[in-house]
Amino acid sequence: MSFSRWRSSPLMAVSVGLLLLSSASSAFSLDANSTLHPRRELHKLRRIKARLRRLNKPSVMTIQSPDGDVIDCVPSHLQPAFDHPLLRGQKPLNPPEKPSGHRTTNLMEEMLQLWRNAGDSCPEETIPIRRTREEDILRASSIQKFGRKPVSRARRDSESTGHEHAVGYVTGDQYYGARASLNVWAPKVTSSSEFSLSQIWVISGSFGQDLNTIEAGWQISPQLYGDNFPRFFTYWTTDAYQATGCYNLLCSGFIQTNNRIAIGAAIQPASTYGGGQFDISILVWKDPNHGNWWLEFGSGQLVGYWPSILFSHLADHASMVQFGGEVVNTQPSGFHTSTEMGSGHFAREGFGRAAYFRNLQLVDWDNSLVPVTGLRLLADHPNCYDIQGGVSGVWGSYFYYGGPGRSLRCP
Repeated sequence: MSFSRWRSSPLMAVSVGLLLLSSASSAFSLDANSTLHPRRELHKLRRIKARLRRLNKPSVMTIQSPDGDVIDCVPSHLQPAFDHPLLRGQKPLNPPEKPSGHRTTNLMEEMLQLWRNAGDSCPEETIPIRRTREEDILRASSIQKFGRKPVSRARRDSESTGHEHAVGYVTGDQYYGARASLNVWAPKVTSSSEFSLSQIWVISGSFGQDLNTIEAGWQISPQLYGDNFPRFFTYWTTDAYQATGCYNLLCSGFIQTNNRIAIGAAIQPASTYGGGQFDISILVWKDPNHGNWWLEFGSGQLVGYWPSILFSHLADHASMVQFGGEVVNTQPSGFHTSTEMGSGHFAREGFGRAAYFRNLQLVDWDNSLVPVTGLRLLADHPNCYDIQGGVSGVWGSYFYYGGPGRSLRCP
């Protein structure tokens, strides 16, 4: 695999932007002719142009990834976070003290993502951002919903939302973060409107209009990314996925501090059935001094933070933490999707065949990592995706989860 990179001047950046918009214009002129609503399509085109201008910031260097991604190295102070009215004029903070009991477990963080296969990274004082293209926005159900999750209700009431889960969770206390290692797979996603993910949720508020969540893990989402690669992702919301928050850096909010990790970029390698198992470690914790929620990916790689000012309930602490998998089922009533969760195999198949989370930990009130106790396991549709857990001396608290979706057990 090879990479190409080039330095860009502001003039070159403008030229590239014009080329992208020209391509979008061509796409929409065809659409306008087919729908016979040229004014409506022209308005839509202008909105897409404006969205691309907001998302694709001027870069000092660009890296071409072998999977087709374009990674722009954007000066840290120009990143999307600082478009937020509450964050304008700020600069990234220095890293906080990590929770006590933190240990490095993954030695492969330098090559976790495809775009870094040649050893490249963005220069100091810049951050890598996956470039958004017009086709990315066109795949969304609407411009307004681009970069956002489909609205869902409570994790434990997904009958009518299309969202299905197999999770371990704790609730009823005050939590200040969570950590786990989860192995990466490339499950089959059978519809462009569906996704399959594995993640940590840090949650506060009720499962109504004021739900606050911070989420991080890996996902496959053809609609969001245009392919079927497992990708590192983040998400946040303060109003139950209604109008606030987004995936990755597709809105203002999350402040990135790392020049080696690109949020939304493909992860490599993935685990294989009966073969090598590859996992990643994710840590989310609340800085006790400034109150911000920090994210670590891999071995000691601080990615950045969600400022506490973004949140209502999470400005203080979390009241629930969840670990596990989620899929979206968009099939007609009476049929179940064949989209896989985890490895696409049930939990009972165990190591090397089923997906897992291991070494589940929580961050307590004095910024210490402690083992999870009282973990509850839940599968919304156990005939389609299930979960089985345990505790061991090596893996601590752990569980296997997932499944194939539609099958003889899950028609």
